[in-house]
Amino acid sequence: MDVKDSNGALLNEGDSVTLIKDLKVKGTSVTLKRGTLVKGIHLTDNEEEVECRVEKVKGLVLKTCFLKKV
Repeated sequence: MDVKDSNGALLNEGDSVTLIKDLKVKGTSVTLKRGTLVKGIHLTDNEEEVECRVEKVKGLVLKTCFLKKV
């Protein structure tokens, strides 16, 4: 399964990515700002989603269309 970011670069387990858009996190008052660095992503069974930890939010699932590989 090939997991690609918004620019088409291949993502691997443990890669670091940045957000390309401000995102509100459902169920919290946290807004992740554009340019936020996310380290150590985990690939899921769905090729359009990755799991990660950001600031105060653990177990966050982000869509790959909002990510850019660093």
